[in-house]
Order: sequence, then structure tokens, then C-alpha cells
Amino acid sequence: MTGSSHMTATATPPPDAPPGQPLPASVTAVVGLLVLFEVTSGFLQVGLAPLLPDLAGHLGIGSAALNWVVSVQLLAAAVCVPLFGRLGDLYGHRRMLRIALALIAAGTVVVALAPDYPTLLAGRVLQGPIAALLPLEIALVRDRLSVADARRAIARLVGALTLGAMAGGVVMGLVDSAFGSLRLTLLVPAALAVLCVPVSFVAVPESRSRAGGRVDWAGVVLLGGAMVALLGGVSGAEGGSWGSTRVLGPVVLGIALLAVWVRVELRSAEPLVDVRALAARTTAPFYGAAFLFGVFYFGSQAPNSSFYAADPEVTGYGFGLSALSISLVLLPGAIGSVVGSLSTAALARRIGYRPTLMAAFGLVALTFLQFAFLHEEIWQMAAGSAFTGLGIGLALGAMPTVIVEASDPSRTGIAAALYNNVKTLGGAVAGGVFAALLGAFLSASTGEPGEEGYTALWLASSAAAVIALVATAVSRRREG
Repeated sequence: MTGSSHMTATATPPPDAPPGQPLPASVTAVVGLLVLFEVTSGFLQVGLAPLLPDLAGHLGIGSAALNWVVSVQLLAAAVCVPLFGRLGDLYGHRRMLRIALALIAAGTVVVALAPDYPTLLAGRVLQGPIAALLPLEIALVRDRLSVADARRAIARLVGALTLGAMAGGVVMGLVDSAFGSLRLTLLVPAALAVLCVPVSFVAVPESRSRAGGRVDWAGVVLLGGAMVALLGGVSGAEGGSWGSTRVLGPVVLGIALLAVWVRVELRSAEPLVDVRALAARTTAPFYGAAFLFGVFYFGSQAPNSSFYAADPEVTGYGFGLSALSISLVLLPGAIGSVVGSLSTAALARRIGYRPTLMAAFGLVALTFLQFAFLHEEIWQMAAGSAFTGLGIGLALGAMPTVIVEASDPSRTGIAAALYNNVKTLGGAVAGGVFAALLGAFLSASTGEPGEEGYTALWLASSAAAVIALVATAVSRRREG
């Protein structure tokens, strides 16, 4: 931490700097470091997807259980995003960024070296703060830069996240093909994550402003406990036994904890999550749509990879693809997502942001419907993936703007944070629900889900997109 005061001074631009003036060299260097963290973040979030089937085979777990590898990380993220944001406001965003990077690095190493399924899940929980990186970085650049420069820096960070995500799957597939060892392949992102920790001590300045108050620890514990109980209960239904005690007990407990959490948040002067904003008539439909977006966006990742890897000679479906082949089939979706994100503003200027969001959900609903009925050929899946990615990219670009514009102008920051949190919660819930859904269609002969399980999952994803479209369509406009 030596020398940080010097960097803090040089990283602050002149207050009267013209908006179009290039960033000072020292600031450019700092933003460049943050860009590295976001490239790594995108790489880690997407790079594991093509390797999931190999990971399942390596640890001896089924395709249904594989959903939890995605779900537990999202569950941890749903708690970490508001927690790290609040701790950053109180104790410094750079400090929390470093802690987050250290936890992510430790988790990535654990994932790479995990000898069994529980250890793998523990590593994924440690990776939970990965979703908190971008909010912490945005807080840093807003604190240190002029409004115009901060906007440019944030655009670079979001672009870096997208780039890392697009490269992650392909690069990991190539590395797996070259190394021929799953553990060596997983050590590549681990090395990248570990590298980010010392880099964060080089030149990143600390935020200058500090908030008063305290952390809503009761909200943290109650929200975490409720989600664990709910998802634990759902996981017990993998055999289709929804009425059993092992399912109903944890689910009822989770609902009770959630009700207590809502009461605590409403009474707290400094709540972990602004429940009132979630329930406002103008914004509630959009937050509902964001939750459903998380369901089909995150929830379909592991099942799709499992479907691509399934041996048709054994299961009667799938293509028996390697990690590299899976990453190449997923690439059109990644490219479609980038194109959609970049096209959002131009399309919204023509038809408006809400119609753009509705069109995005409609496109996603249609493509998941196509997956359900046309999945016998690889080109069908790749083409559908491209259009799914396009819809997801449009939604990612339009949804934050729609939610912020529907919120009170004084609460735009809270609205954007809530959107991210609700979307992540949707993904966490989807992992558990989709695992149970696939588990309900297990084949007695192979021990793997039958083709009907994937069809049901894709139909459920399509239905989620349709409901999100309807919620967006019927939402009320904010008055005044």
C-alpha cells in the first residue's frame, strides 16, 4: 500500500478538464488495471461453461447436480453484491475490491484442485464476490473522475467484461484441447485470478468519500438463510418428490425467513435491500422481469452444455461434443449478445427502450421454443443460440435504462444495484429449480435426464421470457 497517496493525487483529474479531453496518463493506467479485472471477471464467469460436462465426469456427478455448480455461485453473489457495496461505502471501495479479488482467486484455485463435489461447491461460493467487482469499480471511477471521464471509463469496463466473457469459453476450450487435462486447464483461470490480487496493490487509488452508518448484518444473515433453505428444499425434489418432508420443510422455512427478512428490511433505517423500491408500482413489474431474465439467462447455461456433451449412442440425444466443440457452438450466442448490446441504443432511439426490451424478451421466448422442438442438429442449436444471444444482449442493454427511468430520480443508483441483485437471485433460483426439473426425468438405464427433461427446461425458459414480456408491457409509467 506504500505510494498509494501519491497515486491518489495523480489519479484525480483537474476539476475544469474539458469533457472531450483524453484521460491523464495516470488515470488511464488505473482504468487499464480495472479493465484487466473485468476481462478476468468475464473470462471466469463464462470460461467454465464448456468444461462443465468434463467436470461432471471427473467428479462423478450427474447433469442435474451440475446445475448447482452455477447456482451456488449466483446465490453467494446475490448476498455479496449488496454487502460488498455497503462495506465499500463504509470502509473504502478499493479495500473491498482487493478483498473480493483475493476471495475470487482462492475460490478459483479451489475449483481447479477440488477432489470432490462438496469442495467444488465451496470454491464456487468463494467466487461469489465476482459479481461485486463491477459495482465497486464503478464507485471508484465515479469518485475519482469527472462525470464525462467516469462515463467513458465505465463504458470501457462494461466492454471489457463483455470481451472477457466472449473470449472465456473459446480460450478455455482451446486450452483444454491443447493440454488434454481438466485440472491443468482449470489452473489457467486460477493463475489469472491470482495475478489480479497483487496488481490491485499497484496503482488503484482509494475512494475519498465515506458513508456513515452500519451494515445490515441481520438482513445479510436472513437473506442468505432464506435462499439456502429454499434452494435446499428444491434440490430435494430432483426425484420428483415435491410433496415430501425433505422438500416442504426447507421450503416453508425459507419462506418464513424471507417474510422475516422483509419485515426487518422495512423497519431498518439502512436496509441491505430497499424492499420499498422493489414493491413500487412503477418498478415492480420491471424487477419481476429482471428476476425472470436471470432465470433463463443463467439457468440455461449448464443444461445446454450438458446437452451438447451427451453421447447420443447412450442417451438418445445430444452430440457428444468436446469442451472445444462446445465453446465453438456457444460462440454465436456470445457474438449475438455483443451485437445486441451494441445495437440497443440505436434501436431504442427508433422505437423506445421499453419496446426494445419487449422485443428482446419476445426473441428469447421464440428461440427457447425452437430449442424445445428443433434440437436434432448442431446447426439448429448454434443458430438458435445466436438469436438467443441477440435477445439477451438487447435485454442487457435496455433493462437498466428502463428500470432507472421508472424509478425516482433520486434513487437511480439504488435502482441499478437492485436490478443486478434481483437478476442474480433469479439465476440462483433457476439453478435449483432446473436441477429438480431435470432430475424428475432421470432415465433408469443411464442415470441421466431423459430428452423430455431438456424439452421441459427449454419450455420453462420460454415461458419465463413470455411472462417477462407481459410484465414489461403492463407496467405503469412513472408520473411526474
